[in-house]
Amino acid sequence: MEPINKQTFSQKMKAYGRSPLSLVLMLLVTISAALTVLTLLFLVAYILIKGVPYLTPSLFAWEYNSENVSLMPALINTIIMTFLSLLIAGPLGIFAAIYLVEYAKRGNKLVAVIRVTAETLSGIPSIVYGLFGFLLFAVTFGWSYTIMGGALTLAIMILPLIMRTTEEALKSVPDSFREGSFGLGAGRLRTVFKIVLPSAVPGILAGIILAVGRIVGETAALMYTAGTVAGVPSNLMSSGRTLAVHMYVLTNEGLYTNQSYATAVVLLVIVVGINAVSGLIAKRIAKG
Repeated sequence: MEPINKQTFSQKMKAYGRSPLSLVLMLLVTISAALTVLTLLFLVAYILIKGVPYLTPSLFAWEYNSENVSLMPALINTIIMTFLSLLIAGPLGIFAAIYLVEYAKRGNKLVAVIRVTAETLSGIPSIVYGLFGFLLFAVTFGWSYTIMGGALTLAIMILPLIMRTTEEALKSVPDSFREGSFGLGAGRLRTVFKIVLPSAVPGILAGIILAVGRIVGETAALMYTAGTVAGVPSNLMSSGRTLAVHMYVLTNEGLYTNQSYATAVVLLVIVVGINAVSGLIAKRIAKG
């Protein structure tokens, strides 16, 4: 195998020598990839070095106070916020994408308007969503700062992301799958849920992972809607802070910077864990 690899490498270098532009593009792509990987490794290493030494048992105490600066209430709030937001936005985004791809007529002007609107909403800064949620849920509905208001705001924010990624995942399923199912006598509903959706699961999960990452890392939208109370809420109409907001508050106070880095480590582990679990689920579904 080794002589073949050397021969292949020499052939590529000769081809690049005949086309200097290709060589320049290859070098640019390689350098860009290397810089991206090095930047990611630097960020991860920096967070771990600064935060791991301060992962003390008191940081995981059930109740928050000025002595332990516990992140446990914020961690519980993050899980609640993520679950509620996905529970609202997940089915809506997936079903909307199914309609756009499987049921709407091709060339439908309404579909084009929906797609443009979704792409536009994806580019709106999160603080705008926060102000919208504050004016709608806190002021108009009179909820003040609540977990439910924050979850609804985040659901509105991630809905275009889930819808667009699911739509692209459904489009990537070959039409031959649908034609074969129709040819065997299956209806459209059965074809969508038995043939198309299982094939599109990896792409759908990728969109959900991106949505979870945005929920977990969101601060601006939640400060206007969910508030910054450092405690486990008694119900969904109470205020509470997530891990990202917890980090922001600790850093902003300037007294607990080390604990803020420790919180960042926990947040990093959670995101990596979610990605790993989602990848395993997608592989099992794809094999099944």
